[in-house]
Formats: sequence, structure tokens, C-alpha cells
Amino acid sequence: MDPLAPLNPLIRGPRIPGLRRTEPGLTRSCRGAFRSPRPSPKSGQADGTSEESLHLDIQKLKEKRDMLDEEISQFISEGYSVDELEDHITQLHEYNDIKDVGQMLMGKLAVIRGVTTKELYPEFGLDMND
Repeated sequence: MDPLAPLNPLIRGPRIPGLRRTEPGLTRSCRGAFRSPRPSPKSGQADGTSEESLHLDIQKLKEKRDMLDEEISQFISEGYSVDELEDHITQLHEYNDIKDVGQMLMGKLAVIRGVTTKELYPEFGLDMND
């Protein structure tokens, strides 16, 4: 049991080193008005964008759609199917997840041994480009 718990009824659960609750009444400017990171709209523009820039954005999106349609047609003409490509993408995601876990474990091992992860690569037969 936490020895400070009887002194302060607001503290609940185990204490975690390095973390503490803000004492009641000691609020900073947390309750101030929300300030958006976006600049405020200029006069004459309801939401900060002009009609011209919207048309330009739409044109760019249409061009990108056409380019992607062309790429899809090329893949289909080369004999690929959408299902095959989706399966390949799923496998790439799984590979990246496994690689991330391996990197995390290498990092933890490096910390335990007091070395860099780079120094561990040869021990496990890995190339720096892996």
C-alpha cells in the first residue's frame, strides 16, 4: 500500500515512479480557449480557402486518379490480379510488423549489453541494410 495514500484521498492505485497527479487548484492555462493551429481565414473567405485553390485541388486529384487508373490497367495487362496485389500488400505489412519487433528486441538487447544496435548486427549475421 502507498504510504501517502492515507494523507491524500485523491491518490488512487499504485504510485508509478516519475508520474504524479496535478494537485487540485494548481491548473495552468489548460482551461483556456482553444486555439487552432490553422491560420484564421482572410476576409471574404468563409473557411480560409479560395474557390480557385479548390478547383486546383480538384484538378490535381483527378490527375492522380487518372494516373492510378493507368497503373492499375498496366498491372492487369501484365497478368496481375487485384486479389494478388492485395495479398502481397498484406504480406508486406506483416513483414514490416515482424521486422519492427525484431528491431525493438535488438534495441533492448543493446541496452542490456551497453552497446549500440549496430554492434549487434554482425553477431546475428545481419547486414546494416537489412
